[in-house]
Amino acid sequence: MRAVDIIKKKRDGEALTPAEIAFMIAEYSSDRIPDYQMAAFNMAVFFRDMTDGETAALTEAMMQSGEVIDLSEIPGRKVDKHSTGGVGDKTSLIIAPLVAATGIPVPMISGRGLGHTGGTLDKLESIPGFRVDLSLAEYKRALHETRMALIGQTNEIAPADKKLYALRDVTATVESIPLIVGSIMSKKLAEGIDALVLDVKTGCGAFMKREADAERLARAMVNTGKRMGKEVIALLTDMDQPLGNYVGNALEIIESVETLKGRGPADLTTLSIELAAYMLKLGGGAATLDEARQRLRSLIQSGAGFVKFQEIVRVQGGDPWALEDYSRLPQARHVAPVAALGSGFVSRLDAEQIGRAVMQLGAGRDRVDAVIDHSVGLVLHKKIGDSVIQGEPLGMVHYNDPARFQSVESMIAGAFKFSPTPVQKPTLVKKVIT
Repeated sequence: MRAVDIIKKKRDGEALTPAEIAFMIAEYSSDRIPDYQMAAFNMAVFFRDMTDGETAALTEAMMQSGEVIDLSEIPGRKVDKHSTGGVGDKTSLIIAPLVAATGIPVPMISGRGLGHTGGTLDKLESIPGFRVDLSLAEYKRALHETRMALIGQTNEIAPADKKLYALRDVTATVESIPLIVGSIMSKKLAEGIDALVLDVKTGCGAFMKREADAERLARAMVNTGKRMGKEVIALLTDMDQPLGNYVGNALEIIESVETLKGRGPADLTTLSIELAAYMLKLGGGAATLDEARQRLRSLIQSGAGFVKFQEIVRVQGGDPWALEDYSRLPQARHVAPVAALGSGFVSRLDAEQIGRAVMQLGAGRDRVDAVIDHSVGLVLHKKIGDSVIQGEPLGMVHYNDPARFQSVESMIAGAFKFSPTPVQKPTLVKKVIT
């Protein structure tokens, strides 16, 4: 087989065989296919799509590129959650400790930022000393000790995805449904879970802008997971505006902690509890969703979820006191307001534009080897449905480079649109797919 022939075949709209797909993944993982050929393959898939069989073969090949972890030594049903990515989407940092506090193991392998969205790993690395590069032995030890682990793709777990994930980010192929399914499900099926809850975002700040596309992605992942013997549920959730009020790595750590302490914004708290409730039910920790929601709220009220988060920070080498004293987290040198250009009720808050602005401040990557500034970001004061007077602060920008602030100030202000009449807040959960 030759990579160029397989690229041409997919470019021309033909279905690839499992052997051809396995060849591309294995050869790329072994550095025998260069980035430029894999980028061409990704773009061919982006434009020509894949059949259900091709997508399953891609997922299988990526999963088999490394070790498929056996967690049978850890008692209980192992449950994870994955989001397709959004702006201000920090639910993993809240959900994992809450579910783990019930005794259900949560082995979570997360990713870095893609495009205009932030990554769980980048946020966690805002905590001084926190290690996301645990070995498999350390990963299992963390699960034994705390019932949870928050790590990135290791050399052992789906190594093909680790390379492809970074390449997609800088070649404009992030939004391809087969590539998303392969990326997400290969990691999740390799990490030793029994069940999975998927948070599939839709709206202007999501990769899937149209709800129909998000539903197609959700069904593809649910079907792939079930074909591999896992119990999978997907929730279609809103991403027409940022989730919560804080956008930026260290800032999102702060908002996650505040939510675990019962002081988080309503939308972030509600969605976190809803996703965690499905995890709890799949893990056998509650007979009904209502029972699960009630149990999770009590864990927030008692502080048990926050204590669990401190535990995993300590176990993974981080500074647990940074969750109490936020001055120990990275802090930007400057903070400045962005003034409203109009008055009325916020009718639109372009999440993608906000995400791109925060990325330009230094919180995200525009190339694979870019260094992230964990301290920068935006704290929103207004969201959809809120009333605004012209000149009033829409939010506070945390920045280090004045030139970068000047380049994004108008972007942030322009992300807001106003209506003279009251506006209803968006529905958080649009559909559940089982």
